[in-house]
Amino acid sequence: MSELIDLLLADASERMDKSVESIRQKFQTVRTGRASPALLDRIMVDYYGAQTPLKQLATISSPEARLLTVQAYDKSSVKSIEKAIMESDVGLTPNSDGALIRLAIPELTEERRKELVKVVHSLAEEGRVAVRNHRRDCMHELRELKSSGDAGSDDEHRGEVELQKLTDDKIGELDALMKGKEAEVLEV
Repeated sequence: MSELIDLLLADASERMDKSVESIRQKFQTVRTGRASPALLDRIMVDYYGAQTPLKQLATISSPEARLLTVQAYDKSSVKSIEKAIMESDVGLTPNSDGALIRLAIPELTEERRKELVKVVHSLAEEGRVAVRNHRRDCMHELRELKSSGDAGSDDEHRGEVELQKLTDDKIGELDALMKGKEAEVLEV
């Protein structure tokens, strides 16, 4: 295969890896039975009219297995942080004393576990779509190489086959991550 095709495949692989890593990070924000500061990573707070990530406005810690604490840097933002947590999909109710927000992590009900499994499935699908989009972009570039005369028909076909193998590997990796997270959520 030509060097250009190798470069295209390496670039596609790198972008697919980033998509898989992004989904791995998002899976950490899905709540299981124990407290983890990563649960609140997706929460955006309306801070003076701008959507700001919660972790930029407060210190989030897990002093106990079933408790998260949120210490706001700016006391005036406590109300908007509480509101953002209430409106999010994490399913936690904030309890504030004006300075420190406590989030008790209750045992997950069967119904809530099923809802969280749906969230895990939608995040995994988001990752699959991202990987397929990278494949589509690379396929387009391979066809451009062939039409411009920089690569032959056989090289293009071999590139497409390699790209499909790469895509299948990344989607398999996403599926394995999804199954692991699903088992973690369903674990009682």
